[in-house]
Amino acid sequence: MILVDAVGVVAGWTEGARRLLGWTAAEAVGRPADDLLTSRVSALVASTEVPASTQVTMRNREGARVAVLLTVYPWMAADGSPRGSVVAASALTEKRLEDLELIDQAFEQCPFVLAIYDEDLHYVRINEAASQATRLDQHAVRGTPTPAISWSEQVREELVEHRRRAWRTGQPVRHVVNARLAGEPHTHAWAHSIWPIKDEHGQVQAVCSWGFDMSAEFWARQRLTLLNEAGRAIGRDLDVARTARELAYALVPQFADVTFIDLLPSVVRGEERPAGPLLSTVTLQRVAEHTSADAPLEAEGDGAPGTGQLKLYPSDSPIGMCMSSGWSQVHLTSAPGPPARFGFGAGLAADPARWPPGLPIVDDSLVAEGVHSRITVPLRVGGTVLGAVVLSRSTIPEPYTADDLIVAEELAAKAAVAIDNARRYARERATALTLQRSLLPQRLPGRAAVETASRYLPAGGQAGVGGDWFDVIPLSGSRVALVVGDVVGHGIHASATMGRLRTAVRTLADVDLPPDELLTHLDDLVIHLANDDQLDSAKGGEAASDLGATCLYAVYDPVTRNCAMATAGHPPPIRVTPEGSAIPISGPIGPPLGIGGLPFEATELELADGTVLALFTDGLIENRNLDIDQNLDTLCRALARPARSLDEACDFVTSALIDGQPIDDIALLLARTRTLSPHQVATWDVPDDPAMVERARKWATHQLGAWGLTEAEFVTELVVSELVTNAIRYGAPPVQLRLIRDRTLICEVSDSSSTSPHLRRARILDEGGRGLLLVAQLTKDWGTRQTTTGKTIWCEQPLPAV
Repeated sequence: MILVDAVGVVAGWTEGARRLLGWTAAEAVGRPADDLLTSRVSALVASTEVPASTQVTMRNREGARVAVLLTVYPWMAADGSPRGSVVAASALTEKRLEDLELIDQAFEQCPFVLAIYDEDLHYVRINEAASQATRLDQHAVRGTPTPAISWSEQVREELVEHRRRAWRTGQPVRHVVNARLAGEPHTHAWAHSIWPIKDEHGQVQAVCSWGFDMSAEFWARQRLTLLNEAGRAIGRDLDVARTARELAYALVPQFADVTFIDLLPSVVRGEERPAGPLLSTVTLQRVAEHTSADAPLEAEGDGAPGTGQLKLYPSDSPIGMCMSSGWSQVHLTSAPGPPARFGFGAGLAADPARWPPGLPIVDDSLVAEGVHSRITVPLRVGGTVLGAVVLSRSTIPEPYTADDLIVAEELAAKAAVAIDNARRYARERATALTLQRSLLPQRLPGRAAVETASRYLPAGGQAGVGGDWFDVIPLSGSRVALVVGDVVGHGIHASATMGRLRTAVRTLADVDLPPDELLTHLDDLVIHLANDDQLDSAKGGEAASDLGATCLYAVYDPVTRNCAMATAGHPPPIRVTPEGSAIPISGPIGPPLGIGGLPFEATELELADGTVLALFTDGLIENRNLDIDQNLDTLCRALARPARSLDEACDFVTSALIDGQPIDDIALLLARTRTLSPHQVATWDVPDDPAMVERARKWATHQLGAWGLTEAEFVTELVVSELVTNAIRYGAPPVQLRLIRDRTLICEVSDSSSTSPHLRRARILDEGGRGLLLVAQLTKDWGTRQTTTGKTIWCEQPLPAV
């Protein structure tokens, strides 16, 4: 390494320079660079403005020549002004020469088409793949103009213009052309990248191009587009024939020239059929047929000519084999070709190794029909085959590949599901009940804050399943949110709305909003959902019922024993004291969700350890024979009964209030509060002084030692240091540090500023911005929540294994 200042005087000379050239640092520093380096090297040092590398010859102290690889970098002062150059030189050893030979071999043996052009765009050098593509001798190609190959004149002119632009602008050019090589029957998609080759002064010396056959990628994108578009078009109506026609019209003309779909007559009639394959001659009914010459689906009425007719297929026919085996059939007029020669061409997709066993079947009888390839796919749902879809190509030149079979099977599977849904439309109530139960929590999290038990009972009779739900959501700082809600109405619509509201509550709970603010946001969501339903109804969809809901949201903190709750038109919970007294909690009840424009108010209370909160929907206390107040008294007496567990308490409640089938859905959630002992929580007030960060680390380390968590000291020290430093530097006093030992190790830092930090990646020269990134990478989870006096930043670590 050699430092040369702005006036050409050597300012630095390393031991490596002495070994390479012979002069010591004492002899070299202070002398003009021209005295020690060749004039060519001095010229490179004087003219290079950006890092550049080149091979040059230097002379050592004895005058012997030394071949080196020279790299020159600008030497900048702290204020950005140039101070000179940094010269890095390494001798070209035999190993380096071998590396250069490897580079030549890599150029020659690259499977992609590589070529270098001079200023006149004549060939300088091509590799073996380019020689095969152009039919030129790669050893005698220098100086010859680029040939047209077998591409069109327009494509050739585009390529020449791109090369000229790369030479003229000095910038790389990337583009894709559709063309075919000599001897290739089909058009291929070729990706080209052209870039200038520059010398150490930045002058363009040549242009290099790199290309490969990307037909596989091109067709993969086409298939993805087809899947996306067809996926949206199929299954829009609960009608068997319409769904089949949607599939046929989605496949033509992009994927097939002719498509027809046959179904079992029992499927068309909406009847059940036994599961399993058909083992004999099968009778199918033509429900859809489409060719590229037919009218679009919107203009089609009862279907193409021939639809509705019954077709008889022998067991050895392609459709018969497809129906009996449940597997697809592919017939081609010729065997798939070899893989592509240049990169990842379409030939790879036709590789026989990618076909399922036994496919494709070579069948030259297709020629008589004017077809060169055909795919027959079963419409299968589970183990039941509903029918078959047949796709044929004649004018589309590319034969079907294994990837095309995957696309056809994917679309057929989607259509089969849609057809089966239409056939099963009469069973909506059972589907709605399954949906409702799947949207409810399958298990309640066992947090240290509460012990929980729950019951859900769907409505009986003709009412059907409704939209009652409950949830237990873990929050930061060992807190927990208890939720219960009720959506107006019954059926799938109510269940789906319930699922959306439950998801919305969980999302808002993750933001750590206070109960009253959370209900305000939830109220806005219900209003938006109702507006969407009205728009759908105005466009001719199913008439939407009035969308409304009630919700109760409560947050319990096991450290402070504080419980804050707010209700939107929902019955308030019942508090059961540890002594066994059951009393309804009084407080303001806000309007139901979906009204809008009215505020929600929060109620706060302190709960003793072991208090049971009973959250329920109105179906529990509504009865045809008794009024709500009487049922509420019955509920309190049932909750006051001594029970060995919360599950037994739930049984007491349901047996006392439910006689026969309920007229409305019922959701019941019981939660027994727990309190973290003082030994699990440590809190310190941190003075507003940066010097206190070190003391805060010591406090945390000492506390972890007392808890026996010494393995977590290193990460905790870093986390405490970053969070406390940020609170003192960017927050507002008072600053408080709190450690909580629960199922995880929780670190919280609070201050009086309401400004929340944001995670970002710091740039190289930034002095800050890495703290939160460090916290996020070292801990299991982290976040921030607003408090009545400011904010709290928290993070969690898993407890070390004992």
